[in-house]
Amino acid sequence: MNFGDIFKTTFLDGYQASDITTTYVVFTLAITCIISLYVFMIYRLTSKKVFYSLNFNISLVATSLITATIIFTIQSSIVISLGMVGALSIVRFRTAIKDPMDLVYLFWAIAIGIICGAGLAQFAVLLSILLTVVIVLLSRIKDFAHPQILVINADTFDVENTILDFIKSNLKKYKIKSRTVNQNSYNIVIECSVHEANSIVTDLYKIEGVYSVSLVSHDGEVTY
Repeated sequence: MNFGDIFKTTFLDGYQASDITTTYVVFTLAITCIISLYVFMIYRLTSKKVFYSLNFNISLVATSLITATIIFTIQSSIVISLGMVGALSIVRFRTAIKDPMDLVYLFWAIAIGIICGAGLAQFAVLLSILLTVVIVLLSRIKDFAHPQILVINADTFDVENTILDFIKSNLKKYKIKSRTVNQNSYNIVIECSVHEANSIVTDLYKIEGVYSVSLVSHDGEVTY
């Protein structure tokens, strides 16, 4: 017996998954589909986006099923698994995921596919329950401050002192982000947290020389 024979019998043959039957595959994919549909429902209920993406949510279910199928393929043969690694290494995704929670749900779907494909569906159920509790509880925690951008346009730079005096007396925390001065206009952008938006905007508009006031919410980082 040479080295090649030992390598074949102990390494390659040891990875042959002869116990994977069609019934087992169908049953596992059905369990994967049920758990991923649960993720689909949780994403739909907890999504805070104005423009809810149904296509992304559907892709979560499809990702779990595809991942589980890949795990089955990898278990069938070590040679196929090595080829699968090489094939998947050339895949590149150009679509950027801007919301971190979307990335969490994507990894959640992939994890379900991997765990169920490995025959450990009970761990996928436990993971889904735990993640649901964590997401729901943490999403109910209110932010200490609601970041907003206050944009004030005036006729001249001379009105800045009046505007800043009003801001200091009515807002506890604020930060001047930019100033723009032109020949016939003056613009100031302030990051702040406003509780009574209507009164603040109305009172600023009443200042002589101010001709427009805008208050916009944004999703940037908040400095506490």
